[in-house]
Amino acid sequence: MKQKQPTIRDALYEAPGPKARKRIAVATVLSILALAALVIAVIRRFAENGQLDARYWSIFTRYTTWRFLGYGLVGTMTAALTAGIITFFVGLLLMMGRISSFKVLRALCTVLIEFSRGVPTLLFIYFFLLVVPQFGIRLPALWKVAAPVAISACGVVAEVLRSGVNAVPKGQTEAALSLGMRRSSVFFKIIFPQALRFVVPALISELVIVLKDTTFAYIVSYSDLMQNARVLISNYDALLSVYLVTAIIYILINYILNKISVAVARRTR
Repeated sequence: MKQKQPTIRDALYEAPGPKARKRIAVATVLSILALAALVIAVIRRFAENGQLDARYWSIFTRYTTWRFLGYGLVGTMTAALTAGIITFFVGLLLMMGRISSFKVLRALCTVLIEFSRGVPTLLFIYFFLLVVPQFGIRLPALWKVAAPVAISACGVVAEVLRSGVNAVPKGQTEAALSLGMRRSSVFFKIIFPQALRFVVPALISELVIVLKDTTFAYIVSYSDLMQNARVLISNYDALLSVYLVTAIIYILINYILNKISVAVARRTR
């Protein structure tokens, strides 16, 4: 019989004993009951306010509603993928500067990384919306979303990539240099491929954050899923039903991305 391979979770958490399992079971049951009571109270409240009326939900029996939300979903995925690609390459450049032997470049990249990690995404969006046009630069709505979201996330990606590079044994670099390889060749042919393998799950998880940050697209009037949902709400006054369906769509997308992250982590373990 094939034995189960130990995981990081097994190393960090000790298996609970009989008493602990009973306490966990009791706490789980109580939590489920409390959550069920809360859901029932919320549903009853919505029913009293008429938010469960059929006219608020019948709009989802129409093809035009789903087509409109589908256009918004395409806009969301386009913005998220564009921002994700920009984030990866800018993060890669910042990471390379952070580990550079040039002190000035290393200090500059460190400042840029900390700045991007410390400033909220919303401020970057307002900068591209209000400040950039004052310099005569007119950007499409897509770039007013993708660029600030990418800037906000690139610092985190740079640190994730740096952690992957640091995880590769230093002896491999020394051995390659002793064979006469250039440092750039050592990095891109030996170090970085292994580092990328280590951090791919974390990069996919960061893509989930990038996807959620694109919900600020309504500020620049970019036609994404959230913006189209707001249009449906204004047309049909269906606040609860539209936001609930939109939330489910976001949850499904993030669930799929998380499953991909777990699958990649298992394959690269």
